Amino acid sequence: MLFQTTILNTVSCSGIGLHTGTHCHLEIRPAGPDRGIVFIRKDLPKQARIRAHIDNVVDATLATTLGGDGGKVSTVEHLMAAFAGLGIDNAEVELDAPEVPIMDGSSEPFNNLLKRAGIRPQSKVKKYVIIKRPVTVTEDDRQATLLPSRDFKISYTIDFKHPLISNQYYLIQISNGNFEREICSARTFGFLKEYEMLKARGFARGGSLDNAVVVDESRVINEGGLRFSDEFVRHKILDSIGDLWLVGAQVIGHFIGYKSGHTLNHKLIRKLLAHEDWWELLEFSNEEEFHKLQITPPTHSFLG
Repeated sequence: MLFQTTILNTVSCSGIGLHTGTHCHLEIRPAGPDRGIVFIRKDLPKQARIRAHIDNVVDATLATTLGGDGGKVSTVEHLMAAFAGLGIDNAEVELDAPEVPIMDGSSEPFNNLLKRAGIRPQSKVKKYVIIKRPVTVTEDDRQATLLPSRDFKISYTIDFKHPLISNQYYLIQISNGNFEREICSARTFGFLKEYEMLKARGFARGGSLDNAVVVDESRVINEGGLRFSDEFVRHKILDSIGDLWLVGAQVIGHFIGYKSGHTLNHKLIRKLLAHEDWWELLEFSNEEEFHKLQITPPTHSFLG
C-alpha cells in the first residue's frame, strides 16, 4: 500500500492482435520508480517509447490506443487492468507490433504472467489521486461518474437489447486480490451479426471464439459457455479498471459506469484532471496517515 512496485523478473508472451490480426511478441521488464508503464515499439526504427497515460490516448474506437514519439500501440486496456489489479506502478512493455496480443480476451493471462514475474517494492512511495468532488460526463443515454469515496470501488450497469444479456449490474471494492477472483478472467464479447461489419471497417480481424465471447440472436456460441453468468458486465469493469490506471496513480473514489465505454471513460478522466480543485495527489509515508484520513487503499495479493 505504501511503496511503488515493479516486477522482479522479465517475462514474455506472444499472440495475435484482436483488431489487426497481427502476431505480436511482448516482453515486460522491470522499470525504476516514477517511470510508470511505458510501451516500447521495438519494430519501429526509432523504437518509440509511449507512456501509458491519459495524455497519450489518441483513439478509443473499440479499444484504447496510445500514441507518441512517432508510434502507436492499441488494445492496451486488458494489460493495463492486470497492472492495476496487482498494483504495479512501473514497467516497460516491449512489443514488435502495433497491437497488444488479445490472448483469451481477458486479463487473466497477463495477471498470471505478472505473478510469475514476481512483484518488487521500490524505494519511493505510491501516489494516490483522491477524488474530492463528484465529476460526471454523459453522452446520449451513457454516463460515467467519479464520486468521493474512502476506497476504490467500481459499480457498472449494462443494458443490451438482447434476451441473454439484457440489464446487468455489478459492484466491487478492489481489495484483497478480488480483482483476480472476480474480474480478471471476464472476456471481451461481441455479437455474431456485427462481426462481418467490423471486419469490413478494419476491426476484429484477429477475433475468434478463442479470444472473445460471441453471442448470436439467443445464445453464447462458444463451447463451454460463460465463465460467469454476468461475465459481460464484469468485463466492462475490467476495461474501466484499465482505463483508470491511465490517470498515472491509484484512484481513491467510486467509479460509476452506465453503458459507458473507453471514449466516455477517457473523457471523464480528462475532465477530472482539468479541474485541480476536484482532486488531490497524495503520498503516505505510513499507514497511520491512511487512518487519519479514513482512507482504505486497495490491497493486492501477489507473489514476491
